[in-house]
Amino acid sequence: MARRLTSTTRWLRWLTPGLQIKRWLVLLMVSELVLVLGVAYALKEIYQTAHLPSGFYYITLQFLPYWARAIMFGIFGVGLLLVSYLKLTQSVLGPFLPGNTTTSVVEVIHAFRLRGRGPRVVAIGGGTGLSSLLRGLKVYTSNLSAIVTVADDGGSSGRLRDEYRILPPGDFRQCLIALADAEPLMKQLFDHRFKEGSLDGHAFGNLFIMAMADVTGNFEQALRESGKVLAVKGTIVPSTLQDVTLVASINGSTVEGESKIPKQHAPISHVFLKPDGVQVNPEAAQAILNAELITVGPGSLYTSILPNLLVEGMVEAIKASPALKLYICNLAAQAGETDGFGVDDYLRVIREHVGANLFDFVLVNSNTAHVPTGGQSQVIFRPIDTSRHPEVRFIASDVVNVKIPSHHDPDKLARTIMRKVWQA
Repeated sequence: MARRLTSTTRWLRWLTPGLQIKRWLVLLMVSELVLVLGVAYALKEIYQTAHLPSGFYYITLQFLPYWARAIMFGIFGVGLLLVSYLKLTQSVLGPFLPGNTTTSVVEVIHAFRLRGRGPRVVAIGGGTGLSSLLRGLKVYTSNLSAIVTVADDGGSSGRLRDEYRILPPGDFRQCLIALADAEPLMKQLFDHRFKEGSLDGHAFGNLFIMAMADVTGNFEQALRESGKVLAVKGTIVPSTLQDVTLVASINGSTVEGESKIPKQHAPISHVFLKPDGVQVNPEAAQAILNAELITVGPGSLYTSILPNLLVEGMVEAIKASPALKLYICNLAAQAGETDGFGVDDYLRVIREHVGANLFDFVLVNSNTAHVPTGGQSQVIFRPIDTSRHPEVRFIASDVVNVKIPSHHDPDKLARTIMRKVWQA
């Protein structure tokens, strides 16, 4: 019974508006009808002028009235037409469908059209938080733009940045993986790290992006071409095209370098970018101004979120955009950055750095039953936070990944955003 219902649902999908299939199917039927009429006139002329064997009387069903013959041939012809059309599309498009062989053509077309009509979403951030968000949102819309921080200076990204003077590719690699169609295989390949020789510690994806930048001539074009190669749903844009360094004021002294700041294990007073006057990437600003929904976070407050917002022109573009603005608060404090922080502390730090009235909504986790796996403290939302920030609307929802409680669940997060923010 379940299989029969699934089959029926698939057939009904062909009736969904906006597939841009039915109009061409009708045109195909009309053209075939015109052709059949021409053949019918020719056959009529043959019947009237030629002497045919007696067996043709039964083959052509002349013993039945015209209306009965019309109905029989019409039903039989439409049935053959539909079966041949479905089998033809499966044969032609089958090799180009994603790896799931159980996916039908109509389901692929329906999902593609649905995502194409999705909202224009700009996601600002970096690291694991941004890639998790993109992995969930790509199910609902293909009109995605990820604006990624370029302050990363640790690990493989930092080495490539120092040696080849390119923007750090690590966070961009994670976004490409998250938005790729063949995600499981691409994740394994792009996250693969070499363990020997001069490539020791380098991720294959970082080297791929670096090589693409060398081939195409610049980092932006490398991201576009990498997106085409991986068939990503959306675009990935650096927040700025300039070489920047994140600097933090800690205990009265300054610490330079995104990777060094959390290692101080001391309260951070303030962060800023070096050099001064770093300008926003024009492509990023244009995406923000054209957006219908802008999300900031989740991600490390001082080393992923603020490096984007501190770029000159970024906050101005966000405020000027007519889009809904959403801040997604972290689930767990980050060691060396936000130890003991609550939701109010995250909003306070953002206000101190870039001003108030930046967001319309703040999304917080309502499921505190799962303790973060890394031993960090949970980021708790308290009712008093509502009165401290009357300019925003707080949305509390279960968005925790129960397997890794310090991370958001991509599906839960995207579903909450689409239902409680976009459709609110």
